[in-house]
Amino acid sequence: MSRSPQKPGAAATQAKRRHLGRGHRGEWLAAWALRLKGYRILARQYRTKLGEIDIVARRGDLVAIVEVKARPTLLAAMDAVGPYAQRRIEGAADLWLSKQKDHARLSIRFDIVAVLPRRWPVHVKDAWRGRS
Repeated sequence: MSRSPQKPGAAATQAKRRHLGRGHRGEWLAAWALRLKGYRILARQYRTKLGEIDIVARRGDLVAIVEVKARPTLLAAMDAVGPYAQRRIEGAADLWLSKQKDHARLSIRFDIVAVLPRRWPVHVKDAWRGRS
């Protein structure tokens, strides 16, 4: 069986699509896990000029800014959200919060949902503290 020749970069494009598809599935699963815990999903893939928030979830006056990571282990997922990513997410969260009518009464928390192989997503609350 012969394979048809691919254009240069086609393999990279296919790998990127697989990666994005896995990320979207992980975010979908994370959103459902949060819904089952009583959170209302306000936004998914919320994009700002400063960065993207995977999920904005709310329960009462608490808003969880959630970064979703699909990794083989919980430790790998936690390590994947380094200081640079945290600052980028915090900046995006500030922009999101500034557009909310009731922003003064809301409290923000930064969470991670780790999507692990063959396991229910692990919700790590207060994964890091935002800048004060």
